[in-house]
Amino acid sequence: MTRTQRSWMASISAALGLLSLVAVACFHFPELLTSRDFRAVYSESFARRLLLAGLVAAFLLGTLAILRGRDRRVALAGVGSATLAVLLGGADIQLDDIGQTPWSLGLDWFVVSLLFSALVFIPLEKTLGRIPQSPLRPGWRTDVGYFFLSHVLVQFILIVVTTWTSTVAALAAFPPLQAAIQWLPTWAQFLLAVLVADLAQASLHRAYHRVPFLWRFHAVHHSSEHMDWLAGSRMHLLEIVLTRGFVLLPLVVLGFAPGAINAYVILVGLQAVLAHANLGVRFGWLEHVLVLPRYHHWHHARREDFVDANYAIHLPLVDRLMGTHRLPADGSWPAEYGILDPTEVPRGLWRQHFTPFLQRKATRPQE
Repeated sequence: MTRTQRSWMASISAALGLLSLVAVACFHFPELLTSRDFRAVYSESFARRLLLAGLVAAFLLGTLAILRGRDRRVALAGVGSATLAVLLGGADIQLDDIGQTPWSLGLDWFVVSLLFSALVFIPLEKTLGRIPQSPLRPGWRTDVGYFFLSHVLVQFILIVVTTWTSTVAALAAFPPLQAAIQWLPTWAQFLLAVLVADLAQASLHRAYHRVPFLWRFHAVHHSSEHMDWLAGSRMHLLEIVLTRGFVLLPLVVLGFAPGAINAYVILVGLQAVLAHANLGVRFGWLEHVLVLPRYHHWHHARREDFVDANYAIHLPLVDRLMGTHRLPADGSWPAEYGILDPTEVPRGLWRQHFTPFLQRKATRPQE
C-alpha cells in the first residue's frame, strides 16, 4: 500500500476552507464573534473580498490536490468547508446592523492575523530559513491552538489588563513627570516607551525564570522544541495577562500619549513574531541594537549556560544593563531548543494550561 504524499495545496485548501467557514460565522453573528475595536480598522467590503479570495483559493487548491491524488482527505476537508461556507451565505451574506454587547470574541482578529502572518512568514522561512522544516512541524497544532486562544480572547484579556492598570495608575500618578513626558513629541515618547516597557518586561521575564511558581507557567513557552513564527504564540493565558499588565502599567503611570502606546503595541506584536522566526539571516551591527532572531533563539537554547540570558524583547541594551547579555561572537546558533527537562511540561494545550495549577511542588526554575 503506497503512502499518501503530503500536499501543500491540500493543507492550504483545508486551512482556507476552515477560515472561510469561521469568517461566514462572523458575518452571521458579528456582535458576538468579532472584536468591536478591530472592526473599526477594516471595512465590510474588505472583509467580503478577503472571504471571496479565500473561498476561491480553497476550491481551486483543493480540487487540484484531489486530481493529483495527494492528501485527498485533507483536500476534501478544504473543499467541503468552503462548500459549507458558501451554502451558509458565502461572500454575499446579508449583514444587518451590528448591535452592542458587553463582550465579544475576536474571531475576525484571529482569521486576519493568522492569514497575513502566514502569508508573510511562511515564504520568508521557506526562502531564508536557517533550519529546513515544514510549517507543519511537530507541535504546530498546539501552537495554532495558542494562537487561536490569545486572539479570540483578546477583548477579555484587554478588559482585565486595562482595569487593573488603570486602577493602579490612578493611585500612583505623578503629574509633574507625566507633564514632562507629554511635552515630548510623539516619536520621542515612542522611543522612550520602548525602553521603559522593555526594562519592565525583562525584569518580569527574569522573575519567570527564577521564581519556581512563575516558572511553572513560563515553562510552557519554553517547551517548544522548534522555533518559527508560530512558536512565540505558545504562552499560558495567565502569563499573557500578567506580562501585558506589567508592561503596560509604567506606560500608563508615566502618562505616555495614546499614539505612542499604540505604536509600541504594534511594535511588540511584530517583534515578538520576528524574534522567534526561523530566519538564518545575519543582520551585522543591527544585532547589537535590536533583538532579532539569533539573539532571542539563544534565550530558547537547551543549554545550561544560556538559560539566564537575553531576557529583552526589544533592546539588547536592556540585557547589558541587567548583566544578562550573551551572544556568541562567532555567529553561531543553538543546536537544540526547549527546556532542560522536556518531561517537565506535558504535551497538548489543555494539559499545559492546567498542569501548573495542579503541581503540588514548585518546579525547578530554569536558571
